[in-house]
Amino acid sequence: MTFVDEVKNAVTPRAALLVIGVLGLQLLFIASYVGALHKPKPTDVAFGVVAPQQMSRQLVEQLDGLPGGGPLDARAVSSESEARAQIMNREIDGALVVAPQGRTTDTLLVASGGGTALVTALERILTEAEASQGRTVSPVDVAPASGEDFNGLSSFYLVVGWCVGGYLCASILAISAGAKPANRQRALIRTGTMALYSIAGGIGGAIVIGPILGALPGSFWGLAGLGALVVFAVGMITLALQALTGIVGIGLAVLIIVVAGNPSAGGAFPLPMLPDFWRAIGPALPPGAGTWAARSIAYFQGNAVTGPLLVLSAWAVAGTAVTLLLSMRRRPEQVPEGGATLAR
Repeated sequence: MTFVDEVKNAVTPRAALLVIGVLGLQLLFIASYVGALHKPKPTDVAFGVVAPQQMSRQLVEQLDGLPGGGPLDARAVSSESEARAQIMNREIDGALVVAPQGRTTDTLLVASGGGTALVTALERILTEAEASQGRTVSPVDVAPASGEDFNGLSSFYLVVGWCVGGYLCASILAISAGAKPANRQRALIRTGTMALYSIAGGIGGAIVIGPILGALPGSFWGLAGLGALVVFAVGMITLALQALTGIVGIGLAVLIIVVAGNPSAGGAFPLPMLPDFWRAIGPALPPGAGTWAARSIAYFQGNAVTGPLLVLSAWAVAGTAVTLLLSMRRRPEQVPEGGATLAR
């Protein structure tokens, strides 16, 4: 047998295609992470301005026109209390409260619970802008990150862990008994197994991040429920992709969750600091929706979670529906001696 024949036997056409697919995922992984995170820059950050009426419009225009590609999307806010409420509702990311006439130190309201990188950027931008006017700023953290939550990253890593558990569990279910469920009963069993695993994963993650490590404050059961939904959504979409494409579905799940979802989640750098493409897709993918919701539960009194929960629910429902519908298709398994076809 020649060397070429040995190669053909060792690397089948199917294996070669899978290897090429893995290479593609590898390159996309590098491009996505480096593209999203290599040069974070705040752009169109929702920012409030509390100032006397006679100077409010001019100040908003000045902040809107700051150099650097438009770092702020400024808008007038009626009062400091309203600015604080909008920050807690996650409608704006910060606010400048101009001091009464005769004082030169203004107040910068920020929320490090939403990501300390953005807070640092806002402090730098406003310090420079105020210095040009002979004024200074004094930062006030409206929703401070926990002292055990370095750079506000714990919520992101928690969600990443839940996502990893979701697609690994679904992958194991597929590899152990075939990527495509043989019938509706088996699909229902896989879905039920995924649901039980999701509940355990959600509660387990909340125990680790809260009572054990003390990294995140907020509602224990709120985080546990979010975790169960994240794991189930990721697991079911993975099962659905496997039902559609077989073992290739695992790679497609990695593409959606890891390659596209993680760098666009707003974890290391909040969404306003990401390039336009990643900022656009992040909230629609499970890692981004989960990270936003986890931070809201931990630091913003559970506000602004309806949208992310609907996103996660849509992934879960779509994955479940596709998995169950495809399991109803009857596929021929073998043709015995009389010519009758057995369907599985």
